Amino acid sequence: MSPTDALTYDLFINNPPAQDNGLLPNGEPKLFSPVTSTLISGAEDAVLTDPGFTAEQAQALGDWVAAKNRNVTDIFITHGHGDHWFAAGLLADRFGARVVATEGTIAQMHANNAGRPYVWDKVYSDIPPSPVTAVTVPDNRFTLEGRDLVMVEVGHTDTEATSVLHVPDLALVVAGDVIYNGAHQYVGEAVLAGLDSWRRAIDQVEALSPRSVVAGHKKSELDDDAARTITETREYLDVAEELMGTENSAVDFFNAMIARYPDRIGRTVLWSMSQAVFGIREHPGEDPVQFIAGGWL
Repeated sequence: MSPTDALTYDLFINNPPAQDNGLLPNGEPKLFSPVTSTLISGAEDAVLTDPGFTAEQAQALGDWVAAKNRNVTDIFITHGHGDHWFAAGLLADRFGARVVATEGTIAQMHANNAGRPYVWDKVYSDIPPSPVTAVTVPDNRFTLEGRDLVMVEVGHTDTEATSVLHVPDLALVVAGDVIYNGAHQYVGEAVLAGLDSWRRAIDQVEALSPRSVVAGHKKSELDDDAARTITETREYLDVAEELMGTENSAVDFFNAMIARYPDRIGRTVLWSMSQAVFGIREHPGEDPVQFIAGGWL
């Protein structure tokens, strides 16, 4: 926990659900990355971010939040990928909280919800109903016990219309999937906009001068040091771009990335994006969505 005179933040890292849809090329079972939720607390109230995607995750996170003895006023969603918000309704109902997001993120939430039957529900059986109830707030800004929390739109990173939550009182940025921390980064969609778009988003995070950055996917033993996580996220994009140019197949790229990053978690994410990147490359002119979706199955 990181204290100031007014606010604190704490993290809950939810275990990924089991998968039963084959093995990775190296023989490992498929397993998604852990999802990080942040609780930003005042003396009485709190704001929760990115509450995960299964009913089991919602139960575990909700029990953890309840033990903090705070009134959860808002649940903030960083971006539209379902692993960050499909469980939001369960948590909103449990705590009587409002769900907030940017206009672009809300549009992406609707798109990801529409795609559930074709990807998410084919892999996982424990995803609850996920109606999109998120609302925007004026100037992308809301408060926690009088302190500003600012939703900063940063554009296309690992998907479209992503945002981060800036908490100036804590010199904190809750970065969703703009910044990763010890986990493989999903560049399957990023190649559509080009990795420079993601790099510009990282620049925006850095320009906020955070001391701490919370990544949406992280190894639990790692700290939230802003300088380190920003540097490592940039480096990963550079390495991925380099190896996309030298490797000849999805399997070759997967193996080369593991060789370069043997300690990063989330190899299922790596394999999914490897298939997406090389599927798009090998089938020019075809709808890229089929390769992005198919990489998860």
